[in-house]
Amino acid sequence: MTRVISVFLPTLSTDRVRRKTGDAAPPADTPLILVGRDGRRRVVLAADAAAQAAGLRVGMPATKAQALVQSLVIQDADPAADAEALERLALWMLQRFAPIVAADPSDGIVIDCSGADHLHGGEPAMLATLVEKLASVGLLARAAIADTWGAAHALARFGGRAGFVSEPGKAANDVATLPVAGLRLPPPLIDSLRVLGFDQIGDLLAQPRAPLALRFGAELGRRLDQTIGRIAEPIDPVRPDTIIEARRAFAEPIGAAETIARYIGKLATQLCDGLEQKGVGARRIDLICQRVDNRAQAVRIGTGLPLRDAKRMTRLLSDKIETIDPGFGIEIMTLTAAVTEPLAPKQVITNLVDEAEPDVSGLIDLLANRVGERNLYRIAPVASDVPERAARHIPALAPETGAEWPGHWPRPSRLLPNPEPIDTVALLPDHPPASFTWRGVRRRVKRADGPERVFGEWWKRDPELEAVRDYFRVEDDAGERYWVFRAGDGQDPLTGSQRWFLHGIFG
Repeated sequence: MTRVISVFLPTLSTDRVRRKTGDAAPPADTPLILVGRDGRRRVVLAADAAAQAAGLRVGMPATKAQALVQSLVIQDADPAADAEALERLALWMLQRFAPIVAADPSDGIVIDCSGADHLHGGEPAMLATLVEKLASVGLLARAAIADTWGAAHALARFGGRAGFVSEPGKAANDVATLPVAGLRLPPPLIDSLRVLGFDQIGDLLAQPRAPLALRFGAELGRRLDQTIGRIAEPIDPVRPDTIIEARRAFAEPIGAAETIARYIGKLATQLCDGLEQKGVGARRIDLICQRVDNRAQAVRIGTGLPLRDAKRMTRLLSDKIETIDPGFGIEIMTLTAAVTEPLAPKQVITNLVDEAEPDVSGLIDLLANRVGERNLYRIAPVASDVPERAARHIPALAPETGAEWPGHWPRPSRLLPNPEPIDTVALLPDHPPASFTWRGVRRRVKRADGPERVFGEWWKRDPELEAVRDYFRVEDDAGERYWVFRAGDGQDPLTGSQRWFLHGIFG
């Protein structure tokens, strides 16, 4: 089933100006508007969140806006620069999220994410990552995912959430309560509908189509059908000039899985030849199948290292053939290297003495494309004495970071996700517990070692300025060993709650 993401950038123009200005940009709470010409008048063409909160709106005369807000910052609008920024943003999303991406002027991006969400941990995680990444570079965004471009477009702009995931098959129900402005209709047509009492999309869906078409023309019915998925709405994807791809058009449409796999192999060989000429390898590979009904089926795979091996590329893509719905046939297949990295040729040297280092990159790629890149990782050390901060996830094939865990104190083989409170009998301030109760079971301590004092990282959070933990390794009468700590030094309440917690279990 087709799944489409619509990204709404309500303040793209003003966000672009702030990013371009850098440190000289006005503070975020200072209203900023961009003005331009509408005939002989100077009107507001864009307003940031602070300006909108102050009551300023797009289309308002610039003189009126200036009179309403004294601290207003006014700059000239540049629609051409906004369009260029939107195009660059679409290219960025093409490389990182999905194989079919296009600009949705003047304030959005549309993404066909079918077959790509598994690389990002599922649709909700993909949507959250997208919004967070845009926010990290200073772009306010709302996004929605649905079965159709029209439904996702309406939900992103009027759904009321930063990230809205419409369940498959529920697009018509989800958009029914949204205003008719979500149908991407001309403003005069929207005004005419409101005059007749059609305020919500559901009001129109419940009406017979013939009277609506007679009164308002074919555009209204076309937009309604596109929104609920009755007719297709193809996305014309953006394509950079430098992209490396291989393309095959068929005189007769194909649909059998074996035929698709055979032509994937041929396209992979052509693509690898193009990659070799440029001296690069592919990190993101997109297979786009254009069907005879003008719908596109896309598959994206990722690799841990730059790849230029046609056989491995074919194997990874063929593993996803079951997700491709050929419909009445595929007439064009395109294989694209969406993301590439330099890859120098290697000379294989046979050494009869030393064993060759095993290459697990093929296995890693196979697993990552099945379970998702986020679900396949390595644990790397982090320079922190706080145990839950001393490790992080890195890609499975990422190079060694060079960091090491401290070896002066032993650490448990199993660290709990969160320290769990325990009831203890203990002497204060420096003695380990004589017994403790964890998960309803009382354990008597036979041996103990400690304390190991861990100080809070005061440079990260103010409450950790005086916080400490005293860790003990304890062994119960059954021979089980645990890692417990007291929050605080046992005397000063400013250092912690003085409660006891179990944080890990030794193997």
